[in-house]
Amino acid sequence: MNDRIKVPRRSFLKTSLVASAALALGHASAQDKLQPVRLGMIGMGNRGGSLLGMLLEFPGVDIRAVCDLLPDRAQNAARRIEQHSGGLAEVYAGSELAWQKLLGRADLDAVIIATPWDWHSRMAVATMRAGKYPGVEVPAAVTLRECWDLVHASEQTGIPCMMLENVCYFQRVLTLLRMVREGAFGDVLHCEAGYQHDCRFLMLDAQGKLTWRGRWSANVNGNLYPTHAIGPVAQWMNINRGDRFVSLVSLSTPARGLKQYAVEKLGADHELARRDYAQGDINTTLLKTANGLTVTLYYNILSPRPYDLILRLQGDKGIYLDTNKSISLEKGGKSADQWEPFEPYQQKYPHPLWQALSADAAKSGGHEGAEYVMFHDFLKAVRNKAPAPQTVYDAATWSAIVPLSIESVAHHGKPVEFPDFTQGKWKKTMPLPVYGA
Repeated sequence: MNDRIKVPRRSFLKTSLVASAALALGHASAQDKLQPVRLGMIGMGNRGGSLLGMLLEFPGVDIRAVCDLLPDRAQNAARRIEQHSGGLAEVYAGSELAWQKLLGRADLDAVIIATPWDWHSRMAVATMRAGKYPGVEVPAAVTLRECWDLVHASEQTGIPCMMLENVCYFQRVLTLLRMVREGAFGDVLHCEAGYQHDCRFLMLDAQGKLTWRGRWSANVNGNLYPTHAIGPVAQWMNINRGDRFVSLVSLSTPARGLKQYAVEKLGADHELARRDYAQGDINTTLLKTANGLTVTLYYNILSPRPYDLILRLQGDKGIYLDTNKSISLEKGGKSADQWEPFEPYQQKYPHPLWQALSADAAKSGGHEGAEYVMFHDFLKAVRNKAPAPQTVYDAATWSAIVPLSIESVAHHGKPVEFPDFTQGKWKKTMPLPVYGA
């Protein structure tokens, strides 16, 4: 397209890396002078509890309020905070709307949202309208209306919204971002990714009933969890920053896995073993961009299989495949017909964020340290009152694959138009740089 952003690779890289190095060098001294970030947290179940443990590792974080539908969860979180830092977090619990009282506090800078999916958007929108920066778990929305609500709330209030997509912060994913910026793969043409992980154990509770996740799989058919897969790909392909998704096609296989699992766990006569389920075991979604690039996404959480994000990155000069952690690049005009281990390239192309934060990230755990790096970016954005590298447009775009895939599957793979949540801003927005700490 004529309006595609063209950035001279050498000059863009030079500016990006110089800035990154300067930021990384200043990291250690800046840590001692951090402005406190006053946080509230909504949703203190397994995910919220894990995020709480991560946030308690950061200096300058003051968690002042916690909220959960179940009082014991919220009270347990408050005890953890007191034991770790001596802080007294106020508890909000016992009602589906208790979180609204938390948002009414005047002493919070930001709110972490780790609730079931169908609460994410309304809580994030209310957080922005309450004058606070939301950090919302994935997906950030589950309907197109909710995606637009996020965008409009952020634009109208001037408050950024960051979806907490941790896969974008995996060390190898950020290494690949730098390699893409340096032209190691040439022009990126196609990517393949998927959330492929046997999650059937999350669909049933100890009482033999469907969990909230299980109810989604029982009633809806599409790609219900796309952001782990699409996040890195969107950044490599400059989605919302020089390119955008324009269309989507989605198909699902028959549903077998969850019913078979219910038979095995609950017996053939149990009501959950006798009912049918909507979600096909394997969903395949194909996306196309304005500049002609293509993406294949897989969603497979109801089959017996190992975890695999795929993360295939194909350019006109080489390929990376995360399934075997291997790379193959053209060298000196010779064909890229042999796989090589990726580790040497990770050492050759270190990302400045990981250079600055690797020691703390390694100690923290949390998805290979990625969540520590992610929260570093989130807290930095809150302190600076600035958008994080993952913007509200990214949150809406990546999450929109949920309702769009559902629509396409329902119409037997009918092509669906992809909304432009940036409303044309993508044409003038620069690609995400290789930024520093």
